[in-house]
Amino acid sequence: MNLIRSLVFAFFQTLLTVLFSLVALFSFPFSAHVRYRLITGYNHLVIWLARWVLGIRYVVEGREHLPSQPAIILAKHQSAWETVAFLFLFPPVSPVIKQELLNVPFFGWAFRLLSPIAIDRSSGREALKQIVAKGGAKLAQGFWVLVFPEGTRVAPGEKGKYGIGGSWLAAETGAPIVPVAHNAGEVWPKNAFIKRPGTVTVRIGPVIDSSGKSAAELTRAVEAWIETEMTRLPPAAAHQ
Repeated sequence: MNLIRSLVFAFFQTLLTVLFSLVALFSFPFSAHVRYRLITGYNHLVIWLARWVLGIRYVVEGREHLPSQPAIILAKHQSAWETVAFLFLFPPVSPVIKQELLNVPFFGWAFRLLSPIAIDRSSGREALKQIVAKGGAKLAQGFWVLVFPEGTRVAPGEKGKYGIGGSWLAAETGAPIVPVAHNAGEVWPKNAFIKRPGTVTVRIGPVIDSSGKSAAELTRAVEAWIETEMTRLPPAAAHQ
């Protein structure tokens, strides 16, 4: 049954990707915020499909922690689910992504018009400079910045090396950090075609004030909170 559901989901997601790449192209004349609202209609529909076709639901805890000013979201990275859902679960965000994603047919073309912060991760310190320069500009425009500090998706129960890019941006700009833990990888596994029904828990943590702290200190605080909360999240399958 999960295979059939996943096949149906993949079919409709592909259609939506092509459709919204055209929507993105036609949204070019509008402002960045208007383009964002139009293009992320795709994200709403994909997560809606995930619920009704795959049986993947979600709950969000801790919304009261979200500050009123633009912030930097540092989140766990387990699956493709959060890369889609977080673009509408939070205020308008500019995600930090690998530059090569912009070259993916249809998906990448649309992503360009969402104004992401595309970086060359192999460039070392230059990548940090790109995050600070581009991220600072996005924050000034009223966008939040979304960073997955582990850099790549990790399987449930595992922990990647936390990079300092998002924390560096916070230390340089003074923007607050919002840590986020979730267990999407349990129902939408990394690089897996077959998804499983269940409920993703997204847990938003208290704001971490970046003033007077180094990037290393902020990274340690974010890692400690996220990894502790990961052990406290309910199993995704428990809500089936």
